[in-house]
Amino acid sequence: MMHIGFQTERRPLPIGIQTFSTLREEGCYYVDKTSLIRDMIRQGRSYLLSRPRRFGKSLLVSTLKELFEGNEPLFRGLDIHPHWDWSVKYPVVRLSFGGNVSSPEDLEDNALSQLFAVERAFDLNPPPIKSAPERLRHILHQLHQATGRQVVVLVDEYDRPVLNVLEDRERARANRNSLRDLYSILKDAEEHVRFVFVTGITMFSKTSFSSGLNNLDDISLYPPLATICGYTDHDLDAVFAPELEGLDREQIRTWYNGYSWLGGEKLYNPHDILHLFRKREFRAHWFQSGEPGYLYRLLAERRVSPLQLENCVVDADSVSKYELDSFSSEALLFQSGYLTIREKEGQDSDVLYRLCFPNFEVQSSFNRGLADHLTGRGREVAATGRGVVDALGKNDLEGFSRKFNALLSGIPHPWHDSGGLGGYESWYASLLYMCFRTTRIDLRAEETTSHGRSDMVLLHGGRVFVLEFKMAEDGTETEETLDSAIVQIRDKGYAEKYLDLGQPIHLIGMVFGGEKHSLLGIRSEGL
Repeated sequence: MMHIGFQTERRPLPIGIQTFSTLREEGCYYVDKTSLIRDMIRQGRSYLLSRPRRFGKSLLVSTLKELFEGNEPLFRGLDIHPHWDWSVKYPVVRLSFGGNVSSPEDLEDNALSQLFAVERAFDLNPPPIKSAPERLRHILHQLHQATGRQVVVLVDEYDRPVLNVLEDRERARANRNSLRDLYSILKDAEEHVRFVFVTGITMFSKTSFSSGLNNLDDISLYPPLATICGYTDHDLDAVFAPELEGLDREQIRTWYNGYSWLGGEKLYNPHDILHLFRKREFRAHWFQSGEPGYLYRLLAERRVSPLQLENCVVDADSVSKYELDSFSSEALLFQSGYLTIREKEGQDSDVLYRLCFPNFEVQSSFNRGLADHLTGRGREVAATGRGVVDALGKNDLEGFSRKFNALLSGIPHPWHDSGGLGGYESWYASLLYMCFRTTRIDLRAEETTSHGRSDMVLLHGGRVFVLEFKMAEDGTETEETLDSAIVQIRDKGYAEKYLDLGQPIHLIGMVFGGEKHSLLGIRSEGL
């Protein structure tokens, strides 16, 4: 992809700017995506693109609008400029369903208001038709007839009216049905349409919207267009070079890089990078702009341990579509941006994706937020994480136990008594995992060997720690259960894959007490 050279002078940061014309007229930094846009337009006529919030979808929609309207001055110096016929100008209908649309009535009013604005902009005669779908059909026909050009239709946040009421399935279904009726017009009026681009957060399955969207080419996981939204490492070095001075480049990668939609390059969320450059602080800029309360409630309701989300392997179909009445936790987490694809396995109809947290920002913030939802002690979980990592690095097992038990003692008994997330052992392991995941320690959860699956492996301070968790009814069984944990690590060969690192390996057994709600004992032995 061509960029506007390597920037040497500082420019305005386009924070909060989702309008292409404003960004270009104000001389803001801009990562040139127009070569990918040109490829997309040449290859087809109707697309669906899913990306997490604040990932540049609206700016992409705005760019397409200006391109098809033929606003040539805005594209001077960009890759697409010499390759586009600027004498051809298409009528563009742009719809966006952001905002608080919570019912079919709200949705109808919202759509009609937008369609009326289109009629007014093109000086069309409003028809004596009340429904939004029929109004849209009439507009497409009139515009084609009046201009002699087929119409370009751009839909931003196509799924927001469903996501707004996701916890109320009845209203979500009603909104989905209303949207389906509206979107079906885009297929029915195909003769009047030159190009359709629809974007949102989710990859709702085509059957979910029936005929409304089944003619769209879903490019959400199409490798050649994987970087059409978001920034790459090259983008940061070339376009934002003046802003990098004084910032640790590797720390930027650790905190914010890592999103993948099967392309060859990892991506940054633009929201994070722009706010980092303005504030010069490493913080959870994207995460704090909209915490996932619904996801926390969903995971708690389903008793999903965060350990199950770590390095999980899922069927490709289960994350690349979203059925309103039947969806996996992994699908929603992936499409919302809290998990990303680490690698693709298999081929043809047997494709699997291995998912992971994209970066430290999401990993740390998500686990701290989930811990706060589950225990009401998110801040203490983060502090405990720092404390137990420090104790582990010093081989201070007594300090480790003391710090973790201090956290356990403050958690309300009903959570302990209910077994938390999937049973007592899973509950305590999940708490410890969330503590660790608020830090930058190298953690491998539930890694598989030829003989079984380890509970947790930590790489820290030039050493390897292999952890095994057990439960005991009371303190009298602690020593025997600790023996069993260490023996299991040895017999199952959990540490063997780390021998080539040439680092000291510590086998650590931990025994939790369900009745006493505490870590009863911890033991470490060398391999």
